[in-house]
Amino acid sequence: MSIKILYVEDELSLGKIVKESLEIRGFEVIMEGDGGKATDLFKKSNPDICVLDVMLPNKDWFTIADEIRKLNEDVPIIFLTAKTQTEDVVKGFSMGGNDYIRKPFSMEELIVRIQNLLRNKSEDPPKIKGDNVTIGKYNFQLNRQVLSTGKEDRKLSYRESELLKLLYKNREKIIDRKDILNMLWGNDSFFNSRNLDVYITKLRSYLKEDPALEIITIKGIGYRFVV
Repeated sequence: MSIKILYVEDELSLGKIVKESLEIRGFEVIMEGDGGKATDLFKKSNPDICVLDVMLPNKDWFTIADEIRKLNEDVPIIFLTAKTQTEDVVKGFSMGGNDYIRKPFSMEELIVRIQNLLRNKSEDPPKIKGDNVTIGKYNFQLNRQVLSTGKEDRKLSYRESELLKLLYKNREKIIDRKDILNMLWGNDSFFNSRNLDVYITKLRSYLKEDPALEIITIKGIGYRFVV
């Protein structure tokens, strides 16, 4: 059975090229250029993965992603974005997005990212449900951004909280350093990279009371959160 992709792109010439290229490679593509029709089409088509352009007419992509997430918590969502829209993509991740690709992109890159997300989904990765998460000896209150030991409550900054959430969501897996930087800082500049080092050090210190928890540095690649 072929993989079914919901592809929402209002740039029709590009959309046609991408659609045909994916179909040649064996994918089934349902394409829509009107953001206002995307959610209804998702309901009808029940796709395996969604690819959404950031700039869409009649309904913004934030709303579409949010509506899709309310219908299906697990379906992967990839955003297509121009470089200047990276800050919006960071917000998109907070609304349930899984990945993004900057335009212009190659078909090979798009296909690899689709396959990676579907492979991760088939491995049934752990999910965060509710507002309270148990991490070893700690309780992590997502909405309040509080990490508790039972004896002490530590208020986390927004970025500390988002980084811990990202690491926990991808626990036991290697998460690329560049992906973390793009998701939480908007780009992988040297300055932001040094900031990430500082935040990783802070989280390690916050979690040090539980020796079973470890944020492992994978040199040249990223991090692995062992729980």
